[in-house]
Amino acid sequence: MRRAARALLAAFALAVCTLAPAVAGRALEVATYNLRLDTPADGPNAWPHRRDAVKALIGYHGFDLVATQEGLPGQIDDLAAMAGFRWVGVGRDDGVRGGEHAAIFYRHARLRLLAHGDFWLSETPDRPSKGWDGRCCNRLATWARFADRASGRRFVAVSVHFDHEGEVARRESARLVLRRAAALAGSAPLLVLGDFNAGPGSEPVALMTAALRDARAISATPPYGPEGTFNGFHPERPATERIDHVFVSRHWRVLRWGVLTDSIDGRAPSDHYPLAVRLAFD
Repeated sequence: MRRAARALLAAFALAVCTLAPAVAGRALEVATYNLRLDTPADGPNAWPHRRDAVKALIGYHGFDLVATQEGLPGQIDDLAAMAGFRWVGVGRDDGVRGGEHAAIFYRHARLRLLAHGDFWLSETPDRPSKGWDGRCCNRLATWARFADRASGRRFVAVSVHFDHEGEVARRESARLVLRRAAALAGSAPLLVLGDFNAGPGSEPVALMTAALRDARAISATPPYGPEGTFNGFHPERPATERIDHVFVSRHWRVLRWGVLTDSIDGRAPSDHYPLAVRLAFD
């Protein structure tokens, strides 16, 4: 019996030793998701008709971090009610709650918030402002520094929403984001993710990939889903415009990359598909 007990204890100890690194290195589930602002003009696709679908999608896929774009204060409040999540961000119009957010939602049980802030994509990034040839509206980025509770590793995530009209604004936004993000992260792992309103081969994406890596290009498994991320509330049509991206520093391994085409009764929860990646620290 003693020999059997010792063997059982030895097997248990081996199992614990074997599992510990896997737990410590558990992958992070990360997504970027343009929520589409809340406007009655969307009729049957207006936010009240799809709010629960967005929350269910985030919960079902088990995201640890979600960078969002276009969320108005009421939408942010709705998502803030999701169990287990906290968030950071400000409104782009006044730096408080006014206007659209590029808010970052994170699962508190997995990630510990260390610091956060915001800057505008303009020549005056420290105050609400339009940038360069952007005519429509203020654009901003929200950043957060986290400690991963599973591994102890620290990293910085930046959620962005580039201008949809100004070519100069998109180019200069990429340069500004890269400068600010590099200063914030230092030697720590970095994620820059969001709606860049620019596709592969564009100047802004070329600038981003000169400094960081496109998660799609280095995914360990083949990219999943359609090429595009914008659906215009027409999930029945092919999505070809890939304007949402995740860019990562050299500190990450991309285990998988996918565009999630979830729909309910033929309706997409947003006019963008969420872009989801599974990441591990290198």
